[in-house]
Amino acid sequence: MHVNFLSAFLFALSANLDNFAVAITFGMRKIKIGFFINFFIAAIIGAGTFFSMSIGKTVSGYLPAGASNRIGSILLIGIGIWFLKDFFKKPQKKEPEEQGQKIDLNRMLKEPEKADMDCSGTIDAKESAVLALALTINNFGMGVGASFAGLEIYTTTLCTFIVSMLFITLGYHVGERCIPKFLSRYVSLLSGAIVILLGIYGMLF
Repeated sequence: MHVNFLSAFLFALSANLDNFAVAITFGMRKIKIGFFINFFIAAIIGAGTFFSMSIGKTVSGYLPAGASNRIGSILLIGIGIWFLKDFFKKPQKKEPEEQGQKIDLNRMLKEPEKADMDCSGTIDAKESAVLALALTINNFGMGVGASFAGLEIYTTTLCTFIVSMLFITLGYHVGERCIPKFLSRYVSLLSGAIVILLGIYGMLF
């Protein structure tokens, strides 16, 4: 029970590091995010975690005993390596803004201030839904891999929801106190390391 909770908690930490980085940017730029909007984002991310893990559990039911655990562990390690690759690759030059440009979910995670699409200084329900969708899609593969690796769905979903709310609140206050933005670059490094450790743990135990 304790081991399962620890694995779920580590997954939640890794899955929500992007939330922390996004909230730091909001705090630095004084873009307000209220309690109910924070709750709404956490609920969408939690639902996404539940959905992706449910898919993983369904698929793993058709695999031989023990195979799903190994596949899930390998998938988690692969995702972790992908995060590390994202950290070590050279930063690309920013492309010029285009008027009427479509919403780019990936770019929104790299430049969180773009989530405030109406430049009101506050994240509203519509903007939070788009932001939560970007964060959820970013973690979808992790949810499938975690389910394959044997993490319990309900515990992991609950941990993800709680940690999401805590990280957005904490990240905002950290950013508000003028923490250098460059620190957010290390999110992919830390997230990748945690996911790889989860994958290795799943293979060994």
